[in-house]
Amino acid sequence: MAEAGASGAGAAGAAASGASIELEHLTKRYPGSAAPAVDNVTLELKAGEVVVFVGPSGCGKSTTLKMINRLIEPSGGRIRIDGEDVTHMDPVRMRREVGYVVQASGLFPHMTVAQNIALVPRMTGWPRARIRERVEEMLDLVGLDPGEFRGRYPGELSGGRRQRVAMARALAADPPVLLMDEPFGAVDPVTRHHLQDELVRLQHRLRKTIVLATDDFDEAIKLGDRIAVLRERSHIAQFDTPEAILTHPADDFVAGFVGAGAALKRLDLTRVRDVEISDCPTVTVDAPLQDIFSKLRASLTNEILLLDKRGRPYKWLRRGDLMRAKGSLARAGTLVSDTVTGEATVRDALEAVLTDSAGRVAVTGRRGEYTGVVDVETLVNSVHELLEADRLEARAHRHDLEELRAAQTHAEQEGVGGEPKA
Repeated sequence: MAEAGASGAGAAGAAASGASIELEHLTKRYPGSAAPAVDNVTLELKAGEVVVFVGPSGCGKSTTLKMINRLIEPSGGRIRIDGEDVTHMDPVRMRREVGYVVQASGLFPHMTVAQNIALVPRMTGWPRARIRERVEEMLDLVGLDPGEFRGRYPGELSGGRRQRVAMARALAADPPVLLMDEPFGAVDPVTRHHLQDELVRLQHRLRKTIVLATDDFDEAIKLGDRIAVLRERSHIAQFDTPEAILTHPADDFVAGFVGAGAALKRLDLTRVRDVEISDCPTVTVDAPLQDIFSKLRASLTNEILLLDKRGRPYKWLRRGDLMRAKGSLARAGTLVSDTVTGEATVRDALEAVLTDSAGRVAVTGRRGEYTGVVDVETLVNSVHELLEADRLEARAHRHDLEELRAAQTHAEQEGVGGEPKA
């Protein structure tokens, strides 16, 4: 496996820095079991894509994932990464070149955040100065302030922040492949959405080859370039893009995974950054009250957004709020209850605006800073466009099926009647 250069990570729009992965007849048998846990899996993953293994509990998806970096040794078959057979490579050396993120972060509690992130670079012999720089870079990459977090211990962090540190550690040595075993399953739903958005943002920048295992089909749709729907023993029921699986499930088993509301699930395929993001007047908490009054009077939307000292959405202020609160910002306005990032899906944004009395939600950047607003009208228009596209695609699909049936009927008639007439 070729070593990836740390200086090359991070250029948006650059060529894929991931590696291709080929699984050939991969099998795992445990002693005493009548049937294999994983049976004869053959799969090819392209460099720089996100492939999600999704299937019912016990189907073998985590076992298949762990065989890729040989945390579980295969009983048979081959694993090739960038064309190199790693089946018989020293497993310890191999694992240092494959990032790995598990559900509960897996951080060492007796090590600081910086020490956890530096673990693999230190083991592979990086110079100390380069390791220090890399720790700072990785913390910044996952949206954590290095000055605030490098010296903390995992037990001092929230679950979401621990998982961000786990991603930073997995990426620290700039591996071409990142394996993620149900990485967001142990956090609350809101944090899970934010971590999913963070992964989408990181992948847009880094272009690693990511293999992720999950029970959550909605998560698979949101994150995957391609999805492998697995039956028991990791038999592949369908391996395709999210769009293809949603619109044309291969069989009843896959259709059961898709479930009801396939058209609405397609909202997970469009990002907030792809819809129209508008602006609204803003002012910071340390602005003079007279400036705030002036902005409120000049606002065409009858409200302004109050930002904290870091530029993050804090409160919505309407005309009359300051008067009712006797000019005090402490009592004025309505706290911002929810935000979305540009990497969030239209479905996430729609859920946020539908629970907001004013029908809008603030959009934020990677550090939570304000970048704009999306409203219910914009999102509903996006939904209508998706539904219309679905109707057109379904109509075209029915037309193709009718032509195919007509051709088959004609062929059968010609076969029954003998030679076609001149």
